[in-house]
Order: sequence, then structure tokens, then C-alpha cells
Amino acid sequence: MKTERTERLVIMIEFLHIAPTPHLDLVKDRKTHLLLAHLVEEDSDYREFYATLKEEEDVTYILDNSAFEMYKQGRPMYPSDNLIDMGNQVNADYIVMSDYPDMPCTKTIEAAKVMAPQLRDAGFKTFFVPQSKIGDIKDYVDGCMWAATSKEVDYIGISILGVPNAYGVERNNKLQRFVSRWKMLSTLHDRGFFSRCIVSGKRIHMLGMVDGPNEIELVRHLPINTWDSSAGVWAGLNGIPFDGSPTGLVDGKFELEVDFNHVCSDNSMIELARDNMHYIDQLCEVV
Repeated sequence: MKTERTERLVIMIEFLHIAPTPHLDLVKDRKTHLLLAHLVEEDSDYREFYATLKEEEDVTYILDNSAFEMYKQGRPMYPSDNLIDMGNQVNADYIVMSDYPDMPCTKTIEAAKVMAPQLRDAGFKTFFVPQSKIGDIKDYVDGCMWAATSKEVDYIGISILGVPNAYGVERNNKLQRFVSRWKMLSTLHDRGFFSRCIVSGKRIHMLGMVDGPNEIELVRHLPINTWDSSAGVWAGLNGIPFDGSPTGLVDGKFELEVDFNHVCSDNSMIELARDNMHYIDQLCEVV
């Protein structure tokens, strides 16, 4: 008698966990890493860790332009020559081009048109992060649709800052922030964004995590390649476990700013960070 064998197709979103410099050992076995430009510039231990890892292992690096951090601190974006220099120091593969939160999408697009040839001439691939005016959904969608077919773009990042801004969502409105990227990605799906990205060979990345790890469940059916956050590691190092609540964090996102110099000497909290990472990794498996 013939028996049917059912095979499970597992599609994996690759998650890029981010850790404080003293705990980079938590992420050293990952195949892809998102590096923060301001740490490459300011933290020699961070810079040397990643430079050495690239020499020893077959890993892929996305050098983030630290726009999120710069935006919060009111600092200007890094110019392209600075990012290229930092990219060379750690042997990055992709560099996130300058993006401008709260400004018309054309500002970020025009910057990309100038910066992309400079990055490619220096041997890097390009990463584009759409932005828009606050409360202007069409403006944000237009930026995404441009990127989906643009020859200047290799990778597209959907930001935890840019999408809520496009909907005009206030920072303290956690529910609206939590579902904002799901809503935006649904809109983009209906506009053919994902199919255009697939045809043109673009990769798609989710930048950061809004208000809990279960945001992954809302969008993991879509062709998302990678996702990054410090949430799992940072919450764990502060004794906060992910849980069975609707968002995965019953009290909401742990709002204490990440201290990249933080040293945790409590082994139980380090293990909790590993548990949180595992929780996220399991969410990233789509059967």
C-alpha cells in the first residue's frame, strides 16, 4: 500500500539580532548582520569585532546609516564618504543610503540617485529606506514603488519610524504603531510592490520592531528576506521575557534606550536574552 508523504515547506525570514558590544558573542554565529554606523565610528571594540568576524567567517553585512539614532538626537546624516570609509573598515556588503524622516519622499529619492553610483563605484550594494511627509500615505507608497523598480536600489528597508509617520501616528499610540506596518505592507501588496521587487531582484528588510515580537506573525506570509532588532537581546539582558500576550510583551515594548556599553554579569539574564532570540527565530519560520 502506497503512503503519501507530506513535505513541509519552511520559508525563513532571517532575523538579525543586535546586541551591546560586550555581548556580541550572542550574535556571532549569525550569517547576516546589521551594523550601526555610529558604533563603527565611535566604538573600536565593536568595529574590530566585526572586522575580524568578516575575515574568519562567510557573513553578510548591512551597514546602517544610523538615521534612526541621528533623528532622535537631532544630528545630521552621515555623508556618503564617511559611510564608504566605515564600510571599508568592516568590509560591508550593503550600505544604507541617506534617508530623511518627515520630509517628502523625493528628498530621499534624490539623495539615493546621487549616492548609489558613489557606493557602487566603491564596491558596495545599495539599501534604500523610504520616508515621507508626516501623515502622507501616498507619499510613502510612491517612494516604495519607485524603489521596487529602480536600478539604483538593491535592498529596501521598511522602517519602524517611516511607516507610523506616514500614517501620522503619535509615538505613544502603541496599538496603531503596532499594526501600521502590517497595514502599509497590505497596501503595498495590493499595489504590486512585492511582485515588482521579486521580478527586479530586490531584497526586502524590516527595520526594527515596533511594540513586541508578534508583529512578525502579522506579515510573515509576505516575501520578507530579513528583519533586525535589538529587542530580544536588550529585553533579556534586563530581565524581561517575551510572553504569550497578543504582542509578545504584555507591558509593551521595553522603552529604556539601548546602552551599547551595557555589561550584564547575571547568567540567568544572558540566558533569557538567548530565549528571547529563540522566540523570535521561531516566529520567523513560515510553514
